Amino acid sequence: MAESTDLEQLMNSFKKFAIHGDTKATGKEMNGKNWAKLCKDCKIIDGKNVTGTDVDIVFTKVKAKTSRVITYEEFQRALEELAPKRFKGQSKEEALTSVYKLIEGKEPTNVGVTKIAKTAAVDRLTDTTKYTGSHKERFDESGKGRGKGGREELVEETGYVGSYKNAGTYEEKTKAK
Repeated sequence: MAESTDLEQLMNSFKKFAIHGDTKATGKEMNGKNWAKLCKDCKIIDGKNVTGTDVDIVFTKVKAKTSRVITYEEFQRALEELAPKRFKGQSKEEALTSVYKLIEGKEPTNVGVTKIAKTAAVDRLTDTTKYTGSHKERFDESGKGRGKGGREELVEETGYVGSYKNAGTYEEKTKAK
């Protein structure tokens, strides 16, 4: 019972890494870049026993000759090849179980992704309350842009003076009499 849930978690991790960074990916096949990312993020690559080169060699070994991706079955074969190398003191089965435990439930990380710079200079330049002149008219009190109304002088041809507050109420007043 426990083994089937472990394999389900392994399959879920495979799918998550397979679709990472590729909008067209279905999650059934994994490319070499995502295979290397899985090995790095799940700490299969330790820099001593297993290196990035080892991971690439195993990927090339298990995939079909003309293919550029591996399926879930080929993924499991690749893990079987890497496991004894990563965990040298253990038997093949124990090493494979240890590698599965490293991968289960993991997702791709976004370490090193560029963050938005929030500095005082950017805040000062984008604070709409400090705008003056014609730029001030492009935003309302909350700082939200007014769109076309803030950029161009829109003329209403209603017959009323521009700032007349009771525009459109003449007919209501005459009907009441």
